[in-house]
Amino acid sequence: MWRTKAAAACVICRSLAHSNYGIKRKSPLQNLHLVSRSIHHPYHPSLKFQRRPLRISLQQFSSLNRLPLRKTKLLNVKYGYQSYRNFWLARLASRLLKIRYLILGSAVGGGYTAKKTYDQWKDMMPDLDEYKWIIPDFIWELDEHIDLEKLIKALPDADDLAKLLPDFEKIGESFTSLKGIFSPGYNLVSEVIGASDLLLLLGTPGETAFRATDQGYDSDKQYKKVSDKEKIDQLQEELLRTQLKYQRMLERLEKENKELRKLVLQRDDKGIHQRKLKKSLIDMYSEVLDILSDYDASYNTQDHLPRVVVVGDQSAGKTSVLEMIAQARIFPRGSGEMMTRSPVKVTLSEGPHHVALFKDSSREFDLTKEEDLAALRNEIEIRMRNSVKEGCTVSTETISLSVKGPGLQRMVLVDLPGVISTVTSGMAPDTKETIFSISKAYMQNPNAIILCIQDGSVDAERSIVTDLVSQMDPQGKRTIFVLTKVDLAEKNVASPSRIQQIIEGKLFPMKALGYFAVVTGKGNSSESIESIKEYEEEFFQNSKLLKTSMLKAHQVTTKNLSLAVSDCFWKMVRESVEQQADAFKATRFNLETEWKNNYPRLRELDRNELFEKAKNEILDEVISLTQVTPKHWEEILQKTLWERVSTHVIENIYLPAAQTMNSGTFNTTVDIKLKQWTDKQLPNKAVEVAWETLQEEFSRFMTEQKGKEHDDIFDKLKQAVKEESIKRHKWNERAEDSLRVIQHNALEDRSISDKQQWDAAIHFMEETLQSRLKDTESVIEDMVGPDWKKRWLYWISRTKEQNIRNETKNELEKLIKCNEEHAAYLANDEVTTVRKNLEARGITVDPCLIKDTWHQIYRRYFLKTALNHCNLCRRGFYYYQRHFVDSELECNDIVLFWRIQRMLAITANTLRQQLTNTEVRRLEKNVKEVLEDFAEDNEKKVKLLTGKRVQLAEDLKKVREIQEKLEAFIEALHQEK
Repeated sequence: MWRTKAAAACVICRSLAHSNYGIKRKSPLQNLHLVSRSIHHPYHPSLKFQRRPLRISLQQFSSLNRLPLRKTKLLNVKYGYQSYRNFWLARLASRLLKIRYLILGSAVGGGYTAKKTYDQWKDMMPDLDEYKWIIPDFIWELDEHIDLEKLIKALPDADDLAKLLPDFEKIGESFTSLKGIFSPGYNLVSEVIGASDLLLLLGTPGETAFRATDQGYDSDKQYKKVSDKEKIDQLQEELLRTQLKYQRMLERLEKENKELRKLVLQRDDKGIHQRKLKKSLIDMYSEVLDILSDYDASYNTQDHLPRVVVVGDQSAGKTSVLEMIAQARIFPRGSGEMMTRSPVKVTLSEGPHHVALFKDSSREFDLTKEEDLAALRNEIEIRMRNSVKEGCTVSTETISLSVKGPGLQRMVLVDLPGVISTVTSGMAPDTKETIFSISKAYMQNPNAIILCIQDGSVDAERSIVTDLVSQMDPQGKRTIFVLTKVDLAEKNVASPSRIQQIIEGKLFPMKALGYFAVVTGKGNSSESIESIKEYEEEFFQNSKLLKTSMLKAHQVTTKNLSLAVSDCFWKMVRESVEQQADAFKATRFNLETEWKNNYPRLRELDRNELFEKAKNEILDEVISLTQVTPKHWEEILQKTLWERVSTHVIENIYLPAAQTMNSGTFNTTVDIKLKQWTDKQLPNKAVEVAWETLQEEFSRFMTEQKGKEHDDIFDKLKQAVKEESIKRHKWNERAEDSLRVIQHNALEDRSISDKQQWDAAIHFMEETLQSRLKDTESVIEDMVGPDWKKRWLYWISRTKEQNIRNETKNELEKLIKCNEEHAAYLANDEVTTVRKNLEARGITVDPCLIKDTWHQIYRRYFLKTALNHCNLCRRGFYYYQRHFVDSELECNDIVLFWRIQRMLAITANTLRQQLTNTEVRRLEKNVKEVLEDFAEDNEKKVKLLTGKRVQLAEDLKKVREIQEKLEAFIEALHQEK
């Protein structure tokens, strides 16, 4: 009986459950009133085995809510039994009618109350259009990609859906199992949809806009008591919490993506995958910029390729911003002093490992190790100091650095020296103007992105760089403004609205594409990048500037700044790179035409190729030194050495010895003089002669022209190589000691073996004396003036002094004729006699003039007498063999000159052996070292290999290389698209 009644009640409840009032429910049974379920369904399985309590959830935003309401019919159920005759059925009907009225009344009243509450809150809510950035862009673009109307039409009716889903518990279990499979994507989509519902239903702080009837009235009263300011604060806190929630979610996903990309790039390095497009694209572009930095801009080819130029006042935080973008402390740091002394080009690219390397070096610095970071900072500082010329403070030479790592944004940044307002002591006077000229040169590029760094902790009126930026980019089409040290600004600035005015671009007289606020640390140089990022995120989470909407979330943190700069950089690259490639193509055509017209028969050799050609020629010329014959070396050495020592031999050895009275005294004087000469001067003089001879021969081979093959473009280089090689060459010090012994032994030998040697000695003596006599005659002629023949033929007259000397000469010649064996020096009484004789003829003469004239007159007389003695000694070899016994002829002076001649021959032979065996090879080694040093010094090559031809060939090669690399870069850029 009771089971029959329960079955009839279930049929009626099911008919009610099938009706659709536009409200989503989890199961037909839950649509019934709680009292109805408790009375008529005490043993229903859904109540008996209910696993979780009933709860009201947020209405999900989907296209199913837009389904039109349809009227459904109650099922006509025919019972196959006869009911009892009592009032049970009437009581059941009345209860059911009461439930219906309660439901309908509650629905109508609750709907009216919800609508009224919604309208009131809608009027009180501020305009939240500016918070749409919280929702991802693809949510707003769903209607563009999905035809919702078509989808609604394709969906079945609610009745059909109810038939298709008879058992909700099994379906729930199925969805639970599916949820475990697709949990990552499902959670992300659910949370994003939940965020969109939150924005669409902002009429309440976190709950649904439409409340149940029994709660709507109380909530309405409670919210009316809350002030407008508290409501706005609650909304903003809700928005910030939501933003931070999704920010953490994005960071987690980015971290996972970063790890995955790192694994992929590591596999690329091992050769498993060949796709390296994103990694190599920025490197290709950086190579073009490196070539351009070395390009000679003599043909006015302007570099308009995009790059990010970082400018700012000194100590404004430029370096810190760059380090946050590069995610490593790579720059040298100092307190209150200029650290950036030259432009530093930093190429950021993606890679499996966080490393840095210089353009001209193969060493990789691991940026995850503190030792490598310290070494990198030290290397940058050394390069900066080396690039600064003497007397300057900053340099225009660019230091090229490449930084690779997982998650880095691809771009090229140029860090410039900070702009200063005052030149302090220790700086060059033109430092301020030089920094301004460097900054203007980079910012004048119409495709350069200007990253303007401004210190937020100082007064805006103290800014210098903003005026410079506004001059270079008055429209702000390529400027990004960055306000640093916002934490100090919020703490110290009395009026936070000034910060808002700066970020909105209303305070400074400059325009920009975007404005960003960042915090790059607490001023401690030992802080890590991770700790700075955490501090920055924590600051902006609690910042009143962000809570009061003075700053917007997309305008804060260096991460957002990095993304914005990278996007702007690549946009500028894509817009301008093809135009720049066409410009270089036109420049190449002009240079090729100029070369054909000026140098039609020459190859286009640049400096490096010309240097290699000159290097080969120089080495060939050095090798040719080894081909010089021994006879040629000895003749040159002997002749040069005698020219150096002949004066000493004649004046200090031969003439003093010849004034003696007998042969014994002559030989003794000669031996003493020769021993002193050999011990002190002769070996050193011989080494000097050998070294100078080697230099002269080397210079002769280097500078002599070789007919039509000679290229005067190498003259400066050859001269520089010769001078540097000679400067580096050091003669063997031990050679002098060994040479002293050889020369001493040679001078000790007095034995002339044959008549031929005797005649050679006489000939050598005659040549020497005749040369001295000729020099003496020239000196006397200059003293006394021209003789009567020249005076008559050439109409030349003597001066007064020459007349006096001529009269003095005549008087002294009379003295010699009277005494042919006169000594070399005049006595005082003889000087007085000559002076008085001249005064008697009216000529006043100084005694010193008489002595000087006597020296030359006696010298001429002595040399003529010695030459006559040489003629007499030609037949004296026989008497020499008998030691001049029983003979009045003494030829000891012939023996002296034979000893000198033999010493010269032996010395020349010794020096020649040392030259060919040792010194020439050492000189060749020095030349090779000098050439290697010059090859590494680009400034030397530019200085030594100059001229229009070299410059034209150099520019032509550079332009070709730039054009080819630009075309390859453009092709790779199109492939990436």
